[in-house]
Amino acid sequence: MRLPGVGAGLGRGLVGLYLSVIVLLPLAAVVNQSMEGGLGAFWDAVTSPQAVASLKLTVICSLIVVVINAIFGTIIAWILVRDNFPGKAAVNAVIDLPFALPTIVASLTLLALYGSDSPFGVDIAFTRAAVVVALLFVTLPFVVRAVQPLLLEMDREMEAAAASLGAGGFTIFRRIIFPNLLPGLAAGVALAFARALGEYGSVLLFAGGLPDTQVSSVFIRSQIESGNDLGASAVSVVLLVASLVLLASVTLIQRWGSRHERSSGGGLTAMPISGDVLTEDKPKERDDE
Repeated sequence: MRLPGVGAGLGRGLVGLYLSVIVLLPLAAVVNQSMEGGLGAFWDAVTSPQAVASLKLTVICSLIVVVINAIFGTIIAWILVRDNFPGKAAVNAVIDLPFALPTIVASLTLLALYGSDSPFGVDIAFTRAAVVVALLFVTLPFVVRAVQPLLLEMDREMEAAAASLGAGGFTIFRRIIFPNLLPGLAAGVALAFARALGEYGSVLLFAGGLPDTQVSSVFIRSQIESGNDLGASAVSVVLLVASLVLLASVTLIQRWGSRHERSSGGGLTAMPISGDVLTEDKPKERDDE
């Protein structure tokens, strides 16, 4: 599509200029600031005890979150696609709430529900568990929305055929359903992990900025407030590189999924139900019966 009265070259130039001003130049400025003191100062900043502790906490909590959301996100997507129940439309809409809700509001809500004044008697505020819960809240939609379209497009006749051949529910899921969900699930998990690495608002009030609960984003803010712009920029570059690697992995996963779909004839792939191959003798025996 070309803009009216604008040539293809000019259109690409405008897009490149916009992306440069909004994305590339700010990122380049952060990288440049992190290198003002040289590689030695950069390394000292990212290997300081506080920086290492915040990065370690962020990565560990993010890994825990994506594992939990990979399981429960798939279950939620399955229920939304395969089951009908009262309030299904409302539940489907609530899944996208973390996208629309300001993350600082989410932090305040979680603090009211699971803080010292919790109506459920559960107080996990200002603990590492609070970090995990906050990240679970903001990353759940990534997995659900990545898996849901694949379940909608899946041909249920393959499942019915496998069931008619004597395959159980777990075998059908393991050999037919899961391989076709894997590309979308992997992409959703990678996006959720990238979001968790840089999350700030939802953990700010709920988890606080204590040494034991200080994630990288909160650590960066504390460094800026203390006047250590180089240290804040250095940790920011580490998160930036990690996010770029994850986004590149998402692109590779999507390309692999496209090649996988084309190689299977444009449809979803069914793996063998039992044994290594399905021989031609078995259908013949069934005909004779």
